[in-house]
Amino acid sequence: MASSIARLLLLAASATPALSFCGAHTHLDRRQEGTVEVNEFGYTGTIGPLLWTSLDPEFNSACSEGMRQSPIDMVAGHFNMMPGDSIGLTIPDVPEGAKFENLGTTVEVVMAGLGGGLTMSDGTVYNLSQFHFHHPSEHIDNGVSMPMEMHMVFQSEANEVAVIGMYIDIEDPAAAPSGVSRSYTRCLDANTKLATRNQLHRRAPSSLLETVFASVGEIAEPGSLTRTGPLVMSEVVDALMAGNFQAYSGSLTTPPCTEEVSWFVSTQKLVISASTFMNARSVLGYNSRYPQNTPGEPNLLALAAQS
Repeated sequence: MASSIARLLLLAASATPALSFCGAHTHLDRRQEGTVEVNEFGYTGTIGPLLWTSLDPEFNSACSEGMRQSPIDMVAGHFNMMPGDSIGLTIPDVPEGAKFENLGTTVEVVMAGLGGGLTMSDGTVYNLSQFHFHHPSEHIDNGVSMPMEMHMVFQSEANEVAVIGMYIDIEDPAAAPSGVSRSYTRCLDANTKLATRNQLHRRAPSSLLETVFASVGEIAEPGSLTRTGPLVMSEVVDALMAGNFQAYSGSLTTPPCTEEVSWFVSTQKLVISASTFMNARSVLGYNSRYPQNTPGEPNLLALAAQS
């Protein structure tokens, strides 16, 4: 049975969808002013992660062949622990707000040109391009999936990429708004127990996230855009500096799955209210790539093809 499933996966990965793709739009593409290009990949069916390579076999080959793919399960031995203040992170507040876009695969706050930066110990400077969200979390926190994850994407002048990942948890399942099903509330409660097991220390809802997602209903349709309210970025910077980073070399979690991405997954978590989570989820849907193999080990799709 296992070998039959592997053959089916291989056939699916080599098939060409009926739609024509000439290269997936990624979170790093340059934008034309006033336009939002909707991504042509997805997370389910024939445009989902199992078939990303087939959307553009030359451009997306790392998705099925790369050996340092992201996301991963963040367990001991897969990363190096770094103090939060060991990297130079500066992100000024944005009192005028920022562009907020629906790319079809995520919602993204555009931060290019707003002064955010990351300086590594070797002197390399990365500029903050944007931050976006995944539901549920893409990285796994020592075996536990979190409700959401925020990715802050930085690029250097040499087009090197660094990403800071932060898990997002829900404030209190007991505070779930009316209209939330009992089964979903039980799911939130299960998350609470798992979080407690991992010694998650909850705080009040993040003012940054509450501000950003207050506008998410305005970009419910892919390709739409609006502006956020004033962004207090210092809240996130202070939280990051107070914790640690789990650092490893991985990849983009979207096509073309380019490797040599410097990942810094924070041990600090952000929190949002249950009602804000529901509003964000209604627009995001499911948009997470499945966990990849241990960094340096063969790609899971390549292993399936060999079975």
